[in-house]
Amino acid sequence: MANNLVKSITMSRAKELVGNLAQTNHYLVSIPIPEKVKIHIQTSYPEDTRSFQVPKFATEKLGLLCSDASLPTSSYATAEVKDNFMGITQEFAHTRLYTDLDFTFYVDNDYTVMRFFEGWMDYISGGGEFAAASDPSTSGFRRFNFPNDYKVQNMEIFKFEKDYKTVLSYQFVNAFPKGLTPVPISYGDADLLKVTVNFNYDRYLVKRGFTKEFDLEIRKKALTTKEPFKDERIPGTTIFPAGIPLPLDQRPTIDPFPQGFSRDSA
Repeated sequence: MANNLVKSITMSRAKELVGNLAQTNHYLVSIPIPEKVKIHIQTSYPEDTRSFQVPKFATEKLGLLCSDASLPTSSYATAEVKDNFMGITQEFAHTRLYTDLDFTFYVDNDYTVMRFFEGWMDYISGGGEFAAASDPSTSGFRRFNFPNDYKVQNMEIFKFEKDYKTVLSYQFVNAFPKGLTPVPISYGDADLLKVTVNFNYDRYLVKRGFTKEFDLEIRKKALTTKEPFKDERIPGTTIFPAGIPLPLDQRPTIDPFPQGFSRDSA
């Protein structure tokens, strides 16, 4: 029997079918800082207030220093069932598993990145409240802080392309730094210093949207053109220019008799 799927195609046809492929080097990481962690970091380094304008550092600089990141994935824990059908083993999912993520950051020459994450992790384990934070004594102890005080709800990765049109964003719920990997240093040829931070989170949300530049482009086109148009980046959508009424079948339906009213009472 002939296979109709196997056939030769030209490069132009292949590009038409596949489209443009995404690239790995266009992304942005956003890591907000919990309020109590911010206060702890600022009070832990009073001698260097310039480097620890924490909100400004976290929102403007930290994301740009992230040299490597990963888009999250998940898997399922399953249970085996062997007795439903003779000779057949089945599996059924019962728990969704989210893997930790590693983020690698360039370390600036003020070592702000190092002290930022060290301060965050120090706060998690009760740093600043007990002598264990600064006392080298072997009799120190730790009392960990409450999770709501050191976890963040809106840590995000934004993945986009060089045309800055479509954005795929991943929002992490209850994220916090779980560990820092050792940072190797050595004599020899100089290289950029990097630190890798391992983040744990409860789950993630995926959202697809458009950049502000794309919204402005569509808005400008809708204001200047006279005919309805489509954009291949918004499949299945017809955009109507300003001033042109929507077709009857696309207008929102308004109930003239809302709940609590009837034609008789009207």
